[in-house]
Amino acid sequence: MKKKLITALLSTVIISAALCACGGSSSTGTGSSEGTAASSVSVSDAAAASSIGASDEKNAEAASAPAAETASPAALEDGVYTAEFNTDSSMFHVNEMLDGKGTLTVENGQMTIHVSLVSQNIVNMYPGTAEDAQKEGAVLLQPTTDTIDYQDGTTEDVSGFDVPVPVIGEEFDLAIIGTKGKWYDHKVSVTNPVPVEETAAE
Repeated sequence: MKKKLITALLSTVIISAALCACGGSSSTGTGSSEGTAASSVSVSDAAAASSIGASDEKNAEAASAPAAETASPAALEDGVYTAEFNTDSSMFHVNEMLDGKGTLTVENGQMTIHVSLVSQNIVNMYPGTAEDAQKEGAVLLQPTTDTIDYQDGTTEDVSGFDVPVPVIGEEFDLAIIGTKGKWYDHKVSVTNPVPVEETAAE
């Protein structure tokens, strides 16, 4: 009887130990699974945060980067061109026989356009403002005498000027003075330069 009781107690102890081991293993397994899941979530969150951070950094760099400068037109090669000389006044313009055009010369990157006017009433020009033209030391543009042939067979001597051109296609200041001795401010521009060889071919 005593032997049976001892055997029953041992069996109980063994079963209890087995149950505890299974419970611990199950618990450990669950904990491990949960730990793995938590680790995966942490890695995913870190990757997402890293991706967002990199994206934000790129966006910030793009926002702070200066806008690309507009490409300026290529400089004209040295040579002779026909170009339009545009003014802001109907009283000051190229002679009508020349279709609003002058002869643009480019030499060592420096541009000058020769224009023939409608009369000899303009006696000087200045590449700048009227105020600056009247300052001591201002260098005035001197006229040439150009002969214009009209369609009716008559001719006329008019004033011509060699005007420095700082830029093609944009307005710049040009002051003029007439026979009455008063300076006037004007805005002029030079556009559509065409090599003389191409103009002659037309």
